[in-house]
Amino acid sequence: MIATYDLDFCHIQIYNDYLVVTMNEGITVVPEHQNIMPGLVEQHFKNKPFVYISNRIHSYSVNPTTHLKSSKIENLIGIAVVSDNTLQKNQTKIEKAFFSKAFEYFTTMEEALQWKDSMIKNHSH
Repeated sequence: MIATYDLDFCHIQIYNDYLVVTMNEGITVVPEHQNIMPGLVEQHFKNKPFVYISNRIHSYSVNPTTHLKSSKIENLIGIAVVSDNTLQKNQTKIEKAFFSKAFEYFTTMEEALQWKDSMIKNHSH
């Protein structure tokens, strides 16, 4: 792990080619929450492809238009949602419509990391 950030709405873990975001219990994720992303991307992933992993262990809601803003991050090549909650799987289907890049649902972090590895590998070719 390269860095961690504890914000008032989430916990972020930065790795070499991905980040893991765990949102806090009970919040509603809105586009304004993405305002931190440009700084993090510039600092940790400058000119380098990366994957965003949403670790959904808490109960919270997502305004799907948040992903319209995320789509504009040039070197963000995909989002993986990790949850063992069936409701999250259905929510992911809705959110996917608002994100113009790869957006996948996984039940384990291991699966998400394998997908991330293949995304990074395929992107660099």
